[in-house]
Amino acid sequence: MRQPTATVSSPKKSSRIMALLGRLAALAAVYAFFAVLTPGAKGFMSDANTQLMLQDIAVVAMAAIGMTIVIIAGGIDLSAGSSIALSMITTAYVLNLGPEGGKLILAHPIALPLLAVAAAVGVSTLIGFINGAMITWLRIVPFIITLGTMQMVRGFAKLVANEQNIYPPAEVQDLWVARLLDPSKTVLTWPFLPLAVWLVIGAALFTGLFLRYTRLGRHIFAIGSNEKTALLCGVPLARTKILVYMIGGLFSGLAGVLFFARLGSIGQPTEAIGYELFVIAAAVIGGASLLGGRGTILGTMIGALIITILRNGGVKMGWPQYTQEIVMGAVIIVAVAIDNLRQRRRT
Repeated sequence: MRQPTATVSSPKKSSRIMALLGRLAALAAVYAFFAVLTPGAKGFMSDANTQLMLQDIAVVAMAAIGMTIVIIAGGIDLSAGSSIALSMITTAYVLNLGPEGGKLILAHPIALPLLAVAAAVGVSTLIGFINGAMITWLRIVPFIITLGTMQMVRGFAKLVANEQNIYPPAEVQDLWVARLLDPSKTVLTWPFLPLAVWLVIGAALFTGLFLRYTRLGRHIFAIGSNEKTALLCGVPLARTKILVYMIGGLFSGLAGVLFFARLGSIGQPTEAIGYELFVIAAAVIGGASLLGGRGTILGTMIGALIITILRNGGVKMGWPQYTQEIVMGAVIIVAVAIDNLRQRRRT
């Protein structure tokens, strides 16, 4: 009885390994391409540029973890970029509370940063709840709902900031919340891995285990694979979908906090425009199917690396913005096309 099971699962396991090796090969090829074409002390492989890429990767990868869960469940969240912006604004707003000359951060240097992060993550998680609730209760496709909330959340971020940048007191620069991406604040004395990168690695490991070994993780895959079958098997569709979008919002909130640190402790309501596309692209390039039911956190991390290297390498080579956008769009189309071809072969 065991032998047939092994023969059936072995090709699937081999296919997954080959797909992973293919993505790693693509990552190595993209990195080598820019490394060869932009050499020198200020080139692609310079210390300063490597640190810059790590900062960008941390933001994209953190948000992409949540997006992967949403996509596996058969959904999509176009409000991710706006949620990142609003959580960044929320962080700056809380840290800037108090009158001039008497900012609360001066009296509460420990509690206020924690409150700022909690508020940022809470706001973005609430956005996820609203998305999930409307998708579930109104029975409107996720694309339309999140397209609407994308605009609403962006407008709300501008409202909170009064359409201006928020500059917390200079003392914030010395606090941990502002130095999450500081290369001088590292773990295990690795000079190129700031604390935020370790946080992303930890979040990725935890989420991967969560998807694989928990009941909710199995429910997420079941809904994405076949919603009707999942319902017949007793999966609570409404609750699971709402939780999925809340988790996606939570990770967007964490990404917003990292974005705040990346910008030098400034809240800019017009930042992170289009980031939802980078985040979705990272998940898709990493193997998440837009049809739902398939995706891995490891693949998404590789996708985030590829996306960030493409963006950074394009800037280093002096590509105009339209060229970068064309290349990024082409990469997404190729990734989706390869995914569709792979699915056809399986069927």
